[in-house]
Amino acid sequence: MNKSLKHIILVIVAIIAVNFISTKVYKRFDLTTDQRYTLNEATLDIIKKAETPIVIDVFLEGEDFPSEFRRLQSETKQLLEEFRAYNDNISFKFINPTEDEDTRDQAIKQLNARGLTPMQLNVQENGKQSQEVIFPWALASYDEVTVKIPLVKNKIGETQQQLVTNSVQHLEYAFADGISKLVNPKRRKIAVLKGNNEMDNLNIADYVKTLRDYYFIAPFTLDSVSNNPEKTLKSLKDFDLIIAAKPTEAFTEKEKFILDQYTMNGGKSLWLIDQVAMDKDSLYNDFGKNVALARDLNLTDFFFKYGVRINPVLVSSMYSAPIVLLSGEGSNTRAERFPWTYSPLAQGISTHPVVNNLNYVKFDFASPIDTLKNNLKTVKKTVLLQSAPLSKLEGTPREISLDEVNNQQDPASFNKGSQNLAVLLEGKFTSVYNNRVKPFDLKDVKNESVPTKMIVISDGDVIKNEIDRNGPKELGYDSKLNQFFGNKEFLVNAANYLLDDNGLINIRSKEIAVAFLNSEKITEEKTKWQLLNILLPLVLLGIFGFSFNYFRKKKYAK
Repeated sequence: MNKSLKHIILVIVAIIAVNFISTKVYKRFDLTTDQRYTLNEATLDIIKKAETPIVIDVFLEGEDFPSEFRRLQSETKQLLEEFRAYNDNISFKFINPTEDEDTRDQAIKQLNARGLTPMQLNVQENGKQSQEVIFPWALASYDEVTVKIPLVKNKIGETQQQLVTNSVQHLEYAFADGISKLVNPKRRKIAVLKGNNEMDNLNIADYVKTLRDYYFIAPFTLDSVSNNPEKTLKSLKDFDLIIAAKPTEAFTEKEKFILDQYTMNGGKSLWLIDQVAMDKDSLYNDFGKNVALARDLNLTDFFFKYGVRINPVLVSSMYSAPIVLLSGEGSNTRAERFPWTYSPLAQGISTHPVVNNLNYVKFDFASPIDTLKNNLKTVKKTVLLQSAPLSKLEGTPREISLDEVNNQQDPASFNKGSQNLAVLLEGKFTSVYNNRVKPFDLKDVKNESVPTKMIVISDGDVIKNEIDRNGPKELGYDSKLNQFFGNKEFLVNAANYLLDDNGLINIRSKEIAVAFLNSEKITEEKTKWQLLNILLPLVLLGIFGFSFNYFRKKKYAK
């Protein structure tokens, strides 16, 4: 056998071997610097669970999309193609719901009825400005169950380019979270504490409804502590997370001991605490004022031992949500916005997954939280939300009046810096009742916890949704301002982080750099580049033709 034949046989064998290996081993290569197409392991675990078809309808389609949203559209397609590459049970299609003029209005009504609210965009192209309506949503269906997936991440005061950048960063989490609701059975349980005059069910209805997509949720009272503490603690330990939504009556030592031992046994908790008794609704009276008083919930030593202290004073901030009041008389009466420093807008100060890429969270009559130096080796303290740097503290008791909207605020007086409004505690906690007399005897009392977590928020109204005659409205929506804030997303992220055992919430920390063209520069230099692209090739072609003919004649003239 000659060498040429051997080489041919070796090449054929190598090709067959490579093809065989490629059918058995799957590998894709992400060459982007930010690894935007490399799916998180938690995402892969979720999409691989789909054993029957998942159909995804994406409504991010249209002829007159602005360039920024065409970028979001293409990134969505790329991501879904990655999903389909790992599980061919996933299919998707892009739909333009307003394409048919005859059925346009009906389609918009149907989408609105499903909670898919449209978004109005200002489109500026070729020096002209127009408005477009899009539906930045997707619907994912699996085994006759459908979930809606938001594709746009709004944030107050951001441009369309910043909005698209935030949305692209959020895409993987949005789709992974939606598919997780379809393929993962509920396992975790949440208890909403009752019995200490917490917020009523209607005011937390939207949050509870949202959490039911992920977890089992039920009310829980501590009334039986006095009669049967062992049974109460055993029942409470069946829950993975407890939520205390604005309690207004003091906790007894017996109740605190049960809650402490729940934590010592690894229970997670989300505390929304009003340390000052004052509500905006209490100002809408004949006098337009009320007195803010410190509220004693008998929890000071409870939180102090765990590493935080909520001070009984009010945070007043120059960067806050306005208040809407009626002004004028008779037929001239109108609703008008006024500055209101007692509704600070809080922002995440880190890339922690609970607050990363989050819209501003609206507080009402919040108090500052101190992080203490105790338990530094065993408990990690992470500040999640802070007020703006231009903030000040107002002591109690204090009279609050709606007439304050007429006062000119002096920015120089807002000199206390950013104030902590939400803090995450993680680690091994020391019992509040360590080396103290216990209120009663319990079996297996623990003085140090297993690793666990809790989040403390210094305002109960963060969880409160509005109510109108049609029932509860979406959490975070202010009907008077006609604006959405980040309250709902923040609290859902908080619960997901406290209970997350598959790392899904950590996808929110992913950072993606999205580059955009400068639309103003494009408009200004459009003619120059059009001429350059048209004329330059013709000029080069003419030079080449002239040179070719010149040298050809010169060569053959001899």
